Amino acid sequence: MARTGLPRNHWKMVLILRGELRMTPGKAVVQGAHAAVLLVAEAERRHRDWLEAWRQSGQAKIALQVETLEELETIRRKAIARGLPAVFVEDAGYTEVAPGTRTCLGVGPAPTSELDPLTGALELY
Repeated sequence: MARTGLPRNHWKMVLILRGELRMTPGKAVVQGAHAAVLLVAEAERRHRDWLEAWRQSGQAKIALQVETLEELETIRRKAIARGLPAVFVEDAGYTEVAPGTRTCLGVGPAPTSELDPLTGALELY
């Protein structure tokens, strides 16, 4: 159990990648890693209690996908409206995509009860 009293699987971080970019597996992993690092920094500022509960509960992460930038932007708007940590990853453009391309959205760490209404229907990456 996390200190919050929730079972281990009730905290997670969601990494949502743009499927239409067709990134190589290595590129996708790195973009998700960028999002995770950015989210930890964001959570340290805004949701330290959530971050600590997530850390203590095993640091669950899930990689999902959307097919368009518009879908990614919609999820971010909804996450922000719910008060969830949410960050975009914009690529530097050195390898597979153009500079400034939004490749990934990270949301959380947060309770699954907050994340699932936004991301529960998305496909695994």
